[in-house]
Amino acid sequence: MNKTTAPLDDRTYWLRTMVRIADPVLVALADRKLRATMPVECKKEEQLNYTHLEAFARTVVGLAPWLENPAQDEEEEQLRLHYGELVRAGLDAATDPASPDFMNFGEGMQPIVDTAFLAHTVLRAPQTLWHSLEPRVQRNIVSAMKATRSRKPVFSNWLLFAAMTETALFKLGEEWDPMRVDFALKQHEQWYLGDGLYSDGPHYHADYYNSFVIQPMLVDIIEHVSGQYEDWAQLRESILARSQRYAAVLERSISPEGTFPVTGRSLAYRFGAFQTLSQTALRHELPSEIDPAQVRCALSAVIRRLIEAPGTFDENGWLQIGLSGHQPQIGESYISTGSLYLCSAVFLPLGLPAADAFWSHAAAPWTSQKAWSGQDFNIDKAL
Repeated sequence: MNKTTAPLDDRTYWLRTMVRIADPVLVALADRKLRATMPVECKKEEQLNYTHLEAFARTVVGLAPWLENPAQDEEEEQLRLHYGELVRAGLDAATDPASPDFMNFGEGMQPIVDTAFLAHTVLRAPQTLWHSLEPRVQRNIVSAMKATRSRKPVFSNWLLFAAMTETALFKLGEEWDPMRVDFALKQHEQWYLGDGLYSDGPHYHADYYNSFVIQPMLVDIIEHVSGQYEDWAQLRESILARSQRYAAVLERSISPEGTFPVTGRSLAYRFGAFQTLSQTALRHELPSEIDPAQVRCALSAVIRRLIEAPGTFDENGWLQIGLSGHQPQIGESYISTGSLYLCSAVFLPLGLPAADAFWSHAAAPWTSQKAWSGQDFNIDKAL
């Protein structure tokens, strides 16, 4: 008789997938062998200067909430503690000038981006990834963040990278520059288009940068700095409402088959396109008409669809450029192997306990499943 294996529950599947993605990066960096072992696909040799910081910062920005919150399950808790140790070792290796894996924070433009993802990580897991560090490592991280100030960001979503780094410095009790934060917040108010959507700079781009960068960073920046100035405090409610609306749009974009529109640039970030939806679930701010379980099921369908495509990983477990498998032609000139790890941003809800409704409610159909199977579903409504 053939034995069948019961499918994994969603949380277990997410955990195993997250670890599968993160493990090669974090193990190699903790051993100070990331440069020596990570294969690099890229179209421009220049990306070799940036790809290792990209791989590390983008991996941990999605793991951070899980690393910060003790798990109820003993096996999961041991896993969490193990990866916390790996990431702390990685922070040391990445910022220690004597390390063979010391990363580039001070040359070129790209480090402005990924230092911000690293700063975002620390904000998402301050106990695990800041207060648990030796003072020497803390000093090195602060020096790395401040090294990005020698260049100005592009007039686009990049303003938020500078603002995120300054926000982290503020929360860490360091000297910080409120003007960089103010400029990013006020300029994005000017770039707000309506119905939960911002343009990326002066012009609208039909892509997922509202989820890759704009909305998640705006939300977390304003949560940390809104108490500093009254005009910032007045922005908070609208920033959160817009993010909630955009999360609802993202949920509706997931097809019954677990696919989503292949629109815009940076599709090689895969399910990182759903960071805003994941963050909104993590914050318990989903619209009232959306059951957290339907978001879990929708995102699970996307994760399974993409991660199980042949060619997603190379023979040693490193991600390869593509959306559905290995499709190197879809990588823009700024895409390299390290870039791909922004996909980890989908895993933010693992920071919720297993008993949370997101994980514990029974499986539920998401909006497009209801719509295309003839079930009743909620009428969409603009913000």
